[in-house]
Amino acid sequence: MYVPKHFEERDTEVLQALMRSHPLGAWVTVVDDDLTVNHVPFFLDSTRGSHGTLVGHVARGNPIWRSFSDEIPSLVIFQGPQCHITPSWYPSKRAHGKAVPTWNYAVVHARGMPRAIEDRACLLKHVTALSDRHESEMAVPWRVSDAPEDYLASMLKGIVGIEIPIDSVTGKWKTSQNRPLPDKLGIVAGLHANGDSDSRRMVALIQRHTARQDDS
Repeated sequence: MYVPKHFEERDTEVLQALMRSHPLGAWVTVVDDDLTVNHVPFFLDSTRGSHGTLVGHVARGNPIWRSFSDEIPSLVIFQGPQCHITPSWYPSKRAHGKAVPTWNYAVVHARGMPRAIEDRACLLKHVTALSDRHESEMAVPWRVSDAPEDYLASMLKGIVGIEIPIDSVTGKWKTSQNRPLPDKLGIVAGLHANGDSDSRRMVALIQRHTARQDDS
């Protein structure tokens, strides 16, 4: 991934926060000399390894758990907030017209060598942690213990766990760091007017990086 220095994000807590808030990772691996992509909701266990360990699962019928590369590290892509940025929001555009549309986004690339997990106890621990994490946001959270034991046992037989200890992680936060402050304020106002969730999240990222630049 091309990452200009001013768009690079290196704060571990920030990178891990994005992986937790946008857990559906695009898992890229090599199979028979070709790239294969699967979309997997991962649970990030930050207590295991220097960069944490990604834990997910796939259907047993999905051949990827038998065929992923054990020689070339996998790449997992986590996509955060993303927004189209129109130059119509820039005061500089009105002043001299030298502006074009762009796209703001935050993304994390995590690399590591995957392994398949078939142990029932590990799978139960994984699906419990994954469910507890995301069901906690529901008005009436579902828990693994809500399911009948025989049904749960059959469901566990139908999946295979995937663990990816993270060897390296790269973050790119393209959040208008290269624009002058008046343009940033125009972008924030435009995104506020949009009112959607990605726009609100992008406003927070722009403001965070603006404050960081002011402090540096």
